[in-house]
Parts: sequence; C-alpha cells; structure tokens
Amino acid sequence: MEIRGVWLTTTDSQVLRSQHNIAEAMDFLATTGFNVVFPVVWNKGVTLYPSQTMRQTFGIEIDPLSVGRDPLAEIVKEARQVGLKIIPWFEYGFASSYNLNGGLLLQQKPEWAARDSQGNLLKKNGFEWLNALDPEVQAFLMNLVLEVVNNYDVDGIQGDDRFPALPSEGGYDAYTIGRYQQEFHRQPPQNPKDRQWLQWRADILTEFWARLYQQVKAVNPNLLVSVAPNIYDWAFQEYLQDSPTWLNRGIVDMIHPQIYRRDFSSYRAIADKLVKEQFTDATLPKLAPGILLKLGSYCISPEYLVQIIEYNRRLGIPGEVCFFYEGLRENNHALAKVLRNHPYAQSASFPSLSDLNTASSVSKQQQNHQGWRNFWQNLWH
Repeated sequence: MEIRGVWLTTTDSQVLRSQHNIAEAMDFLATTGFNVVFPVVWNKGVTLYPSQTMRQTFGIEIDPLSVGRDPLAEIVKEARQVGLKIIPWFEYGFASSYNLNGGLLLQQKPEWAARDSQGNLLKKNGFEWLNALDPEVQAFLMNLVLEVVNNYDVDGIQGDDRFPALPSEGGYDAYTIGRYQQEFHRQPPQNPKDRQWLQWRADILTEFWARLYQQVKAVNPNLLVSVAPNIYDWAFQEYLQDSPTWLNRGIVDMIHPQIYRRDFSSYRAIADKLVKEQFTDATLPKLAPGILLKLGSYCISPEYLVQIIEYNRRLGIPGEVCFFYEGLRENNHALAKVLRNHPYAQSASFPSLSDLNTASSVSKQQQNHQGWRNFWQNLWH
C-alpha cells in the first residue's frame, strides 16, 4: 500500500483543457504506476467545475476557458475507468489573485480583503489575499469544498500552502483587531511575528479546518481530508500553518509537506527532521511528501527522483505526491519511464481511511504495550 500521487494544474499545462487530454493523461498515469490524482478545482479566483456558490456570490459559474464543460466531472469519469483515486485540490485557497490587486473577488467584495499592519491589501510573493480569519470568507471556501463533495464521486479534498493559511503579516483588518481587543483588552502587536499573536491567528485557522473536516465527514465519513502545507516551523512563522496541531487533533487524514529541494542532502535533512521530530508511529502512515518534478526551466533528474523515493521507503514514508504532471512528459517521458521500470514497477493499492487509521491504532497499541512494559520494569528494578 502506497500513496503515489500527482498534481494536475492549469498553469503550464493543457491537460484540463479538453476531455481528450484528460483521458490520455489518466491512462498515462495509471500505466506509469500512480494511484491518485490531485486535480486543481480552484485557482485564479475561478472554479474548474460549474459552481453555484461562485455564481451566487460573484456571478461567474466556472473558469472562462471551461465554459460549456465540467472538467472535474470529466476527470472523475476518466480516472475511474483506469482505477485512479481523485482528490480535488483547492490550490488558491484563501489567495484572491496574483499581481492583480485582488482581482475579481476583491473588486466585488472589498470588505473581504486581508490587511497588513499599515492597513494595505495584504500581498506576499505576488499573491493578494482574502481575510482567512473572517467568518464570511471561511464560509465561502467551506461552501466551495462542500459542493464538490456533495456533487461529485471523489475520494476526498485537498488544501495546501494557501489553505488553510494566511501570511503572518495579515490580521490587521477591523474585524480581526476587534476580535483580538475583545479577548485581550489591547491592540494586536505591531510585530506580526510576536509568538502569541502568531499562535492566536494560527488557532483560528486550525478551528476553521477542524470544522471543514467535520463537515466533509458528515457528507461521507470515508472521504479523505488531505493537505499539502509548507514545511513547519517556517510555514507557521510565515503562513500561520500549525500542522503538528492538525495531526495531533486528527483533522488531516493525509499530509504532503512540500519538500521542494533540488539536491538530495537538503531533501534528506528535511525528511529526517519530519520523521524524527514531527511524526509519530501513529501519524507516519499519513505522510507522503510533496516532490518537485518541474518548475519553470527546472526538471528533476531521474536518478534524484528514484533516490528520493527509495529514501522515503527507508524512513518508513509510504508514498509521495509529485508536482506536477508535465514533468513526467519532459525529455521523452524520462521520469515516467524510470518510475514505471523501477520504484513503481509493482502496482500498489491506495490506502483507504481504515488503512490509515488501522496503522495508527496498531502503533497506539504498541505504544500502550511499551508503556506497560516500562511500568513493570520500573516497578521491579
């Protein structure tokens, strides 16, 4: 049993632009040995499926390039035919736009804007942000997720480094300031990295994710809630992502920290730290790190990709998710060929929720036995 996943994007890719391309890609992935796809369904302020939530809130039902189609329905149909699991990915999360001053969403809903300590629209690395701490904004994203799980035969949903997230420079809007003052009878710290202020805002995002987790499970308890955050503790300091708490509270079923490193020693150092410091026997089955195949002109070498996968297995990490599909097709399908001939030569079933939880409960039993063993040993010595 392994998690062998790949992200499908609309950026630098034509896969989602026709049903023919989708069918061809699903065949290719199944033949290569993958067992789960994470297709984008929310980016650039639009959905890749006809959304009543978007139509009612913003008057735009679907990504303009997909009008007259339902790419998500096409993915479900084609993936099911070749035995792939489908976990839709809400890529933009709480981001509103990229270098568009908030784009359509904040043009229509300026009160949803996140603000920095100067009162400006919150912007980080080119992305402008919705206020992820605002209950209305949270309800909007929750509704996007729920209409997907209610209307499509999917296996779960996925958040990422923007969902649940907010750049730590945010939180200086009137609503959040008022909420903080009510609780602490003082203004929020001007230093956005103040530890207590970081934790207070991160806790609001964690509570939102806990509610989302419960709502998804209420639709179908077997749906998987997956998330691909940035690496802790950097992600906590920069984007209020408190992934150890998510794991401890049991509000993620699978987690894919983005170990996007371009040399093996850097990858190994982070993987070692995750396994030794952030995961336990009970949570390790949920870990399948994100691997960077391609970005811009960069493309991982086949040797390095195999080295990562072999190292993951040596650490007891039961899978990985590759960013992103087009990397597999580069250089005459070099990466796909090496996967099919080596680490993915034997097919592997995708773990069910009960598999993930069985692994957790078995390791909990082992921990309990160890605890009793230690107790008796201490008693007699």
